[in-house]
Amino acid sequence: MRTPRRIPEVTIARLPLYHRGLVDLAKTHSVTVSSEELAELAGVNAAKVRKDLSYLGTYGTRGVGYDVDNLLHQISRELGLTQNWPVVIVGIGNLGRALAGYGGFSTRGFEVAALLDSDPSKRGQKVGELVVRPTSELAEIVKARAVAIGIIATPAPAAQAVADQLVAAGVSSLLNFSPTLLVVPDHVAVRRVDLALELQILSFHHHHRDPTGPDAEYPDELSIGLGALSASVRPRRGAATTGSVRPATKCRGLA
Repeated sequence: MRTPRRIPEVTIARLPLYHRGLVDLAKTHSVTVSSEELAELAGVNAAKVRKDLSYLGTYGTRGVGYDVDNLLHQISRELGLTQNWPVVIVGIGNLGRALAGYGGFSTRGFEVAALLDSDPSKRGQKVGELVVRPTSELAEIVKARAVAIGIIATPAPAAQAVADQLVAAGVSSLLNFSPTLLVVPDHVAVRRVDLALELQILSFHHHHRDPTGPDAEYPDELSIGLGALSASVRPRRGAATTGSVRPATKCRGLA
């Protein structure tokens, strides 16, 4: 197992942005990229790019920039994207169905292995290529498919119980779309996606910026994407939870 590097959480949150930009460059057969060009693609500034990449041991070549293929490989390896990660989605309502049909998972290294729901009326329904299975089969599925990540798309009252089931089955990385904070053991990493919360933050910045200013703009941290929409929660079992917006470091290999 690779020894984890001490990479700052804010850097971890930006690595997927660099990865996305590099994938686009690779598609155009670009050979090199400067920190300024990568910064523009990621929506940050060049100084942040250079500092972030230095944590990977990558400094580029002065006057040339970074080799696109090599940098893409390094970031993919750091994010754990050199292999496919099996994922289960629990809660097949409107949101769960939308997530199940999202094609971006498979193209970014995540395979939806199973769909689960506790509602008897939904069991056996086909969503895409998968059939909805009962949550009572969760532990069996996790073991059989070596599931790495559990996605919780249930109503808020059911989210904690589902999280407990996933953790008990051996899943230590959770993506929570339910509008509630989860209490999990310290070794479990949780990313929470709260769209209403992010809209409120955008509302704040829109309300307080000067609409007449020619250079008025939102901070680059507000770049929209699953990473930017996620607030992490990684409390210990029984600990009080808060609405932290710091990315969970233990998600690094799975982001």
